[in-house]
Amino acid sequence: MSSKSPEFEIADSISRVSPSEWNALDRGDFIFADHRFLLALEESGSLGRRTGWHPTYLLARQKGELVGAVPLFAKTNSYGEYIFDWSWANAAHMAGDQYYPKLVAAIPFTPASGPKFLIKKGLSIRSQLAGQASSLSKSSEASSLHYLFITPEEAAFLRDDGLAVRHSFQYHWKNENWSNFEEFLGALRSKRRSEIKRERLGASQHGLEFQTLTGNQLTLEHARLMSLFYRSTTAKMGGMAYLTPRFFELLVERMPEAIVFMLALDRGEPVAGALNLTGGKTLFGRYWGSTRDYKHLHFELCYYRAIDWALANGIQKFEAGAQGEHKFNRGFRPQLTLSAHLLMNPGLDRAVREFIEEEKLSIEEIFRDYQDHDPFQRIDSRTQKDTDLGL
Repeated sequence: MSSKSPEFEIADSISRVSPSEWNALDRGDFIFADHRFLLALEESGSLGRRTGWHPTYLLARQKGELVGAVPLFAKTNSYGEYIFDWSWANAAHMAGDQYYPKLVAAIPFTPASGPKFLIKKGLSIRSQLAGQASSLSKSSEASSLHYLFITPEEAAFLRDDGLAVRHSFQYHWKNENWSNFEEFLGALRSKRRSEIKRERLGASQHGLEFQTLTGNQLTLEHARLMSLFYRSTTAKMGGMAYLTPRFFELLVERMPEAIVFMLALDRGEPVAGALNLTGGKTLFGRYWGSTRDYKHLHFELCYYRAIDWALANGIQKFEAGAQGEHKFNRGFRPQLTLSAHLLMNPGLDRAVREFIEEEKLSIEEIFRDYQDHDPFQRIDSRTQKDTDLGL
């Protein structure tokens, strides 16, 4: 590959890039950066004016070959991002500035951590891509530039490049060399272990049939159910259904091997489901919903059966989505999630940086408290034996 600086272009649709050249870029096991996923978002009508996500893909080419990309979107609101900046938008408004449009490097509606600089292996063009993204934000008169749910390496680079790195957190499950669910339970404190056993028993007493479906086991009827359950949750929560029914159809049609669908049936009738995606050693929990209420079914379908599947399939990490402090007592520890931000208004940028530093101190305090109440058994440093301290 030539060392010549790449040429840059903007694409208003992922369809302007061939799947083979896009997927040749290094994204690790971050399944949401797959061309098929991004194209499904577009072709299903899940992006655009209705949701406020407008594709503005930044592409780098050398001799015509795609060597790097950033999934950029021009945003006309802050919905579907899960890194909340409503107060920043309000501050801009109070100062007489327009906060929208803004540029966001992210996967729409997907609070999952993964690379946003997609680069052909062996090349070092992240600085050029970042420079072009900054230039684009200025030339397009965007108020700001945001990289959401980035990797630690990207966060360190962007901090050195002058952006403010913000801390938030989610609850992630990690496989600590357990071979089955019983070993995972054995690592927990007795109180937490008993709670999980009681919840699993309660879920089993509803007389439901459980299925775990992936690959060619999935049909368009399952896609219809995914959409049904997704919309039932958004309706209950008073949220916006960003994803259209067609999105789930395209997901099943084009990337069934990446789907792990947990389904519950009551006398043959599907009543609840949890959709997960995986592209390697990480399982990503995405959408859950039910048409009836069954005690403990949410925990069974979204967490325990997913952990079961993860342990049986060599999964090292399970990201169960945004929010949910209830995950902590069920074996999901808090994990920092990272974003980086640059606001073009110097005064507002300064205020945001001060806020971010104060926010970090608050999160550090939260993490210290979590360490004091860890759900797993501790090691007594004097005896090097497991000691169950309880709660």
